[in-house]
Amino acid sequence: MTLKLLITLVLLALVGIGLYHTHKPLPHGISYRGDPLPLEDPVLLTDVTRHYADGHEATDHEIFNEIFRLIGQAEEFILIDMFLYNSTKPEDVVLRPLAQQLTQALLARKSEKPGLSVIVISDPLNTMYGGTTSPWFEALRRAGIPVLETALRPLRDSNPAWSSIWRLCCQWFGNNPDGGWLGNALGNTPVTIRSYLALLNFKANHRKLVVVDEAGSLRALVTSANPHDGSSRHGNLGLSFKGPAVADVLRSERAVLAMSGADTETLDDWISRFENAPGSGGGEQDKVAVLTESAILDQALQMIRAAAEGDQLDLAMFYLSHRQIVEALARASERGAQLRILLDANNEAFGLQKSGIPNRQVAMELVRAGIPVRWCNTRGEQCHSKLLILAKQNDKTGILLGSANFTRRNLDDLNLETNVWISVADRSAVAMKARAFFDEQWHKGPGEAAVMSLPYERWADESKLRYWRYRIMEATGLSTF
Repeated sequence: MTLKLLITLVLLALVGIGLYHTHKPLPHGISYRGDPLPLEDPVLLTDVTRHYADGHEATDHEIFNEIFRLIGQAEEFILIDMFLYNSTKPEDVVLRPLAQQLTQALLARKSEKPGLSVIVISDPLNTMYGGTTSPWFEALRRAGIPVLETALRPLRDSNPAWSSIWRLCCQWFGNNPDGGWLGNALGNTPVTIRSYLALLNFKANHRKLVVVDEAGSLRALVTSANPHDGSSRHGNLGLSFKGPAVADVLRSERAVLAMSGADTETLDDWISRFENAPGSGGGEQDKVAVLTESAILDQALQMIRAAAEGDQLDLAMFYLSHRQIVEALARASERGAQLRILLDANNEAFGLQKSGIPNRQVAMELVRAGIPVRWCNTRGEQCHSKLLILAKQNDKTGILLGSANFTRRNLDDLNLETNVWISVADRSAVAMKARAFFDEQWHKGPGEAAVMSLPYERWADESKLRYWRYRIMEATGLSTF
């Protein structure tokens, strides 16, 4: 009887922990929605890998080239918040050493400008949750550049079936970078079992952004790209901009510092200073709003639901699985909006084969609803952009881009994410480049010089078993997407 009572109490405790940590109040400043503000000096940046019919490939890198330029001219302030910041990659593959290059750029500028204030924020995955050390983080710290590994415990749990157990039994043990004995998925240094127990929580600071002073003002760059060697061939997008919305980026980052117990004084000073600085003003049509976490979902749904007959709605996405998004896309098609969906086939990641879940299952739904779907033609890299474009017939184009995949984990206040929404004139440079980025990948299929995308039939998967596996994984959090 005592054993039954004990088991019952433990189960009740686990259920209670799971319920609380999936519904608890969010830390202050998380799920931030900035007001639409004037968009100043916007620049859309793209990373594209092109595969040609004769077998060779070419890669254009704009995003980190611009990040390194911005770092190299900074006089007073740099803020970096990046999810993957490490050198892992498949063996015997030559890739751009982005982690090393970012570290060297920061160290060089700090050496040139000793008074430069630099803040680096990243995810604890890069040290396997304290089970090892990062050579890049340690090099920055030795140079006096603080590196914050985001505290994830205050966030809601995305995988409560495991996290309730972990919070009850395992979170108290901490970790030890010198006590490893297990193989390391992110390097050669052994890690402890505690690293893998923390990994199973499947939660992250997934943001990817930079804020740098430039010519007496501040410039922000919000992107889907990581300073990660294994990701250096991925397709990605970024938006660089100035104006009052940059202060919103700083406010959203201040929340991460505060949640992690870090000093916020530097950001407080810059937010105050920037709020009082005069802006050059943008055109009346050009607006930008900074969005994090579930505010991104709200904006995506607003755009999709606003798509009417004759409007063009284009989506390019690494992971698409969120049920509200999928259903909204189907209804937009029923209203007569013209849709194009470009997806990664979820076929491989960093040299490892994947099952195709969730994109192939969602693609099946969309195609059955009459929506055209194509697959990015990837060969080892990922179609990693997260882009939604709504071209209205009134000469306005809305664009949503940033770090967030359209999944439950990315959009339901679980991961940390940062996107920007902009409203610009149809013939603006940003709108035309966004359309050109999408059009190139959509139209250039087999038979073209560069094979950019493949028809739905190439990776179609209509297995009911895998479809319901996706639905269960999405609903429960028992997944990595």
